[in-house]
Amino acid sequence: MDDHDQTSPGMPALGPPPPFTADRLLLFGTGSLAAALLPFWINWFRNFYPEPDLRIVITRSAERFVSRGALAPLIGRDVPLDTWPEHPGADVPHVRYAEWPDAIVVYPATMHFIARFALGFADTPMLAALQCTTAAIAVAPTLPPGGENNPVTQRHLKDLGDRPNIEVVPPVPGRSASSARGGGNAAPPLPAVLDRLERLRSRIREDGRA
Repeated sequence: MDDHDQTSPGMPALGPPPPFTADRLLLFGTGSLAAALLPFWINWFRNFYPEPDLRIVITRSAERFVSRGALAPLIGRDVPLDTWPEHPGADVPHVRYAEWPDAIVVYPATMHFIARFALGFADTPMLAALQCTTAAIAVAPTLPPGGENNPVTQRHLKDLGDRPNIEVVPPVPGRSASSARGGGNAAPPLPAVLDRLERLRSRIREDGRA
Protein backbone atom coordinates (compact mmCIF):
# COMPACT_ATOMS: atom_id res chain seq x y z
CA MET A 1 0.00 0.00 0.00
CA ASP A 2 1.08 3.56 -0.63
CA ASP A 3 1.08 6.23 2.04
CA HIS A 4 -2.19 7.45 3.53
CA ASP A 5 -0.98 10.59 5.36
CA GLN A 6 -0.02 12.74 2.42
CA THR A 7 0.50 16.44 2.05
CA SER A 8 -1.77 18.63 -0.03
CA PRO A 9 0.19 21.34 -1.87
CA GLY A 10 -1.38 24.62 -2.85
CA MET A 11 -1.32 25.64 -6.49
CA PRO A 12 1.92 27.55 -7.03
CA ALA A 13 2.38 30.80 -8.90
CA LEU A 14 3.98 29.72 -12.17
CA GLY A 15 6.66 31.62 -14.03
CA PRO A 16 7.99 31.02 -17.54
CA PRO A 17 8.30 27.32 -18.42
CA PRO A 18 11.85 25.92 -18.31
CA PRO A 19 13.52 24.55 -21.44
CA PHE A 20 12.62 20.92 -22.07
CA THR A 21 14.03 18.97 -25.01
CA ALA A 22 12.92 15.38 -24.45
CA ASP A 23 10.91 13.81 -27.27
CA ARG A 24 9.29 11.00 -25.26
CA LEU A 25 8.26 11.59 -21.65
CA LEU A 26 6.84 8.86 -19.43
CA LEU A 27 5.09 10.11 -16.29
CA PHE A 28 4.53 7.66 -13.44
CA GLY A 29 2.12 8.61 -10.64
CA THR A 30 1.95 6.89 -7.25
CA GLY A 31 -0.65 6.96 -4.48
CA SER A 32 -0.39 10.41 -2.94
CA LEU A 33 -3.01 13.13 -2.74
CA ALA A 34 -0.72 15.13 -5.04
CA ALA A 35 -1.84 12.76 -7.82
CA ALA A 36 -5.09 14.75 -7.83
CA LEU A 37 -3.11 17.62 -9.39
CA LEU A 38 -2.00 15.56 -12.39
CA PRO A 39 -4.80 16.81 -14.69
CA PHE A 40 -3.72 20.40 -13.97
CA TRP A 41 -0.05 19.64 -14.62
CA ILE A 42 -0.79 17.67 -17.79
CA ASN A 43 -2.80 20.58 -19.17
CA TRP A 44 0.05 22.92 -18.23
CA PHE A 45 2.59 20.63 -19.89
CA ARG A 46 0.58 20.29 -23.08
CA ASN A 47 0.10 24.06 -23.27
CA PHE A 48 3.83 24.82 -23.12
CA TYR A 49 5.29 21.65 -24.65
CA PRO A 50 2.94 20.46 -27.41
CA GLU A 51 5.55 18.45 -29.31
CA PRO A 52 6.81 15.73 -26.90
CA ASP A 53 5.00 12.40 -26.85
CA LEU A 54 3.60 12.06 -23.31
CA ARG A 55 2.50 8.77 -21.77
CA ILE A 56 1.26 8.09 -18.25
CA VAL A 57 1.18 5.05 -15.95
CA ILE A 58 -0.31 5.13 -12.44
CA THR A 59 -0.52 2.78 -9.49
CA ARG A 60 -3.76 1.34 -8.12
CA SER A 61 -3.30 3.55 -5.06
CA ALA A 62 -3.07 6.64 -7.25
CA GLU A 63 -6.58 5.84 -8.52
CA ARG A 64 -7.89 6.89 -5.11
CA PHE A 65 -7.02 10.47 -6.08
CA VAL A 66 -7.20 10.65 -9.87
CA SER A 67 -8.99 8.50 -12.43
CA ARG A 68 -7.48 7.09 -15.58
CA GLY A 69 -10.62 8.25 -17.34
CA ALA A 70 -9.76 11.84 -16.42
CA LEU A 71 -6.15 11.52 -17.58
CA ALA A 72 -6.57 9.62 -20.84
CA PRO A 73 -8.38 12.39 -22.82
CA LEU A 74 -5.66 14.86 -21.86
CA ILE A 75 -2.97 12.81 -23.63
CA GLY A 76 -5.11 11.13 -26.28
CA ARG A 77 -4.32 7.57 -25.24
CA ASP A 78 -5.13 5.01 -22.55
CA VAL A 79 -3.50 5.32 -19.13
CA PRO A 80 -2.55 1.84 -17.89
CA LEU A 81 -2.22 0.69 -14.31
CA ASP A 82 1.17 -0.44 -13.02
CA THR A 83 0.18 -4.11 -12.84
CA TRP A 84 1.31 -7.29 -14.53
CA PRO A 85 -1.04 -8.81 -17.13
CA GLU A 86 -3.46 -11.36 -15.73
CA HIS A 87 -3.50 -13.63 -18.78
CA PRO A 88 -0.58 -15.71 -20.08
CA GLY A 89 0.80 -14.46 -23.36
CA ALA A 90 -0.51 -10.93 -22.85
CA ASP A 91 1.73 -7.96 -23.56
CA VAL A 92 4.28 -7.44 -20.78
CA PRO A 93 5.05 -3.72 -20.76
CA HIS A 94 8.14 -3.36 -18.55
CA VAL A 95 10.66 -3.54 -21.42
CA ARG A 96 8.67 -0.96 -23.39
CA TYR A 97 8.50 1.34 -20.36
CA ALA A 98 12.28 1.05 -20.00
CA GLU A 99 13.21 1.51 -23.67
CA TRP A 100 10.59 3.90 -25.07
CA PRO A 101 11.14 7.14 -23.06
CA ASP A 102 14.13 9.43 -23.17
CA ALA A 103 12.92 11.01 -19.90
CA ILE A 104 10.83 9.77 -16.97
CA VAL A 105 9.14 11.69 -14.16
CA VAL A 106 7.87 9.98 -11.03
CA TYR A 107 5.22 12.42 -9.84
CA PRO A 108 4.30 12.14 -7.06
CA ALA A 109 6.64 9.64 -5.37
CA THR A 110 5.38 8.39 -2.01
CA MET A 111 7.55 7.37 0.93
CA HIS A 112 6.58 3.74 0.30
CA PHE A 113 7.45 3.88 -3.38
CA ILE A 114 10.79 5.59 -2.67
CA ALA A 115 11.76 2.73 -0.35
CA ARG A 116 10.89 0.07 -2.93
CA PHE A 117 12.70 1.91 -5.72
CA ALA A 118 15.84 2.53 -3.64
CA LEU A 119 16.00 -1.10 -2.49
CA GLY A 120 15.91 -2.40 -6.06
CA PHE A 121 12.40 -3.84 -6.06
CA ALA A 122 11.12 -4.78 -9.51
CA ASP A 123 7.77 -6.34 -8.66
CA THR A 124 5.66 -4.15 -10.96
CA PRO A 125 6.20 -3.23 -14.62
CA MET A 126 7.16 0.38 -13.83
CA LEU A 127 9.53 -0.56 -11.01
CA ALA A 128 11.20 -3.13 -13.26
CA ALA A 129 11.52 -0.48 -15.97
CA LEU A 130 12.90 2.14 -13.60
CA GLN A 131 15.53 -0.29 -12.33
CA CYS A 132 16.67 -1.11 -15.88
CA THR A 133 16.23 2.01 -17.98
CA THR A 134 19.05 4.28 -19.11
CA ALA A 135 16.65 7.22 -19.49
CA ALA A 136 16.99 10.24 -17.21
CA ILE A 137 14.61 9.98 -14.24
CA ALA A 138 13.34 12.79 -12.01
CA VAL A 139 11.76 11.72 -8.72
CA ALA A 140 9.40 14.16 -6.96
CA PRO A 141 8.89 12.98 -3.36
CA THR A 142 5.88 13.77 -1.21
CA LEU A 143 6.33 12.89 2.47
CA PRO A 144 4.10 12.96 5.55
CA PRO A 145 5.02 15.30 8.44
CA GLY A 146 8.31 14.11 9.93
CA GLY A 147 9.06 11.87 6.97
CA GLU A 148 11.96 14.05 5.91
CA ASN A 149 13.66 13.31 9.27
CA ASN A 150 13.34 9.54 9.00
CA PRO A 151 16.92 8.23 8.67
CA VAL A 152 15.84 5.30 6.49
CA THR A 153 14.02 7.60 4.07
CA GLN A 154 16.99 9.97 4.05
CA ARG A 155 19.24 7.07 3.09
CA HIS A 156 16.84 5.90 0.39
CA LEU A 157 16.69 9.38 -1.15
CA LYS A 158 20.48 9.65 -1.06
CA ASP A 159 20.89 6.22 -2.65
CA LEU A 160 18.53 7.18 -5.46
CA GLY A 161 20.27 10.53 -5.97
CA ASP A 162 23.63 8.77 -6.22
CA ARG A 163 22.51 6.85 -9.30
CA PRO A 164 23.87 8.55 -12.41
CA ASN A 165 20.53 8.75 -14.25
CA ILE A 166 18.34 9.88 -11.32
CA GLU A 167 17.62 13.36 -9.99
CA VAL A 168 15.71 13.63 -6.71
CA VAL A 169 13.86 16.97 -6.61
CA PRO A 170 13.29 17.94 -2.96
CA PRO A 171 9.73 18.38 -1.72
CA VAL A 172 8.38 21.79 -0.76
CA PRO A 173 6.61 22.83 2.47
CA GLY A 174 2.99 21.74 2.48
CA ARG A 175 -0.01 21.01 4.68
CA SER A 176 -0.86 17.56 5.95
CA ALA A 177 -4.18 16.34 4.57
CA SER A 178 -4.70 14.22 7.70
CA SER A 179 -3.92 16.76 10.40
CA ALA A 180 -4.68 20.01 8.48
CA ARG A 181 -1.44 21.37 9.93
CA GLY A 182 1.75 22.54 8.32
CA GLY A 183 4.93 20.52 8.45
CA GLY A 184 4.19 18.31 5.48
CA ASN A 185 6.42 17.88 2.47
CA ALA A 186 4.54 18.34 -0.79
CA ALA A 187 5.68 17.28 -4.22
CA PRO A 188 7.51 20.17 -5.92
CA PRO A 189 5.78 21.95 -8.82
CA LEU A 190 6.18 20.14 -12.13
CA PRO A 191 8.10 23.05 -13.75
CA ALA A 192 10.80 22.71 -11.08
CA VAL A 193 10.94 18.97 -11.72
CA LEU A 194 11.31 19.44 -15.48
CA ASP A 195 14.03 22.02 -14.95
CA ARG A 196 16.08 19.59 -12.84
CA LEU A 197 15.35 16.77 -15.29
CA GLU A 198 16.64 18.83 -18.22
CA ARG A 199 19.84 19.63 -16.31
CA LEU A 200 20.31 15.93 -15.60
CA ARG A 201 19.86 15.12 -19.28
CA SER A 202 22.51 17.71 -20.14
CA ARG A 203 24.97 16.17 -17.65
CA ILE A 204 24.34 12.71 -19.05
CA ARG A 205 25.01 13.94 -22.58
CA GLU A 206 28.20 15.70 -21.49
CA ASP A 207 29.41 12.58 -19.65
CA GLY A 208 28.73 10.53 -22.79
CA ARG A 209 30.96 12.84 -24.82
CA ALA A 210 33.76 12.82 -22.24
